[in-house]
Amino acid sequence: MKRTGPTNPNLKNLIQELKKLSSEQNSNFWKRIAADLEKPTRQRRAVNISRINRYTKKDENIIVPGKVLSSGVLDHPVTVAAWKFSDQAKEKINKVGKAIYIQDMMKQDIKGKGVRIIG
Repeated sequence: MKRTGPTNPNLKNLIQELKKLSSEQNSNFWKRIAADLEKPTRQRRAVNISRINRYTKKDENIIVPGKVLSSGVLDHPVTVAAWKFSDQAKEKINKVGKAIYIQDMMKQDIKGKGVRIIG
């Protein structure tokens, strides 16, 4: 059976944008995020807030190439960028820090330095 990749058109566009940005900036960081998002849904990352809280420090930038789930409590401000958020996870993160989508982080001209991949 031939592997076709993601069928969601928004995800396909995001992966193309990430690859383009990677070649423009000569950065393997965005290329890795694109590769992680190309994986099948069952292999894509799902991260709970408790894990983000455990492995981050105050005012850190985090990227999750998958979905952020709401289990746990966030007790310090962080900026979390992800492909998807559950509604409760987005509320919990925005109370303390900032929840953004990967497209928004791409616009901030970050070349991967100072950003932690979790998942």
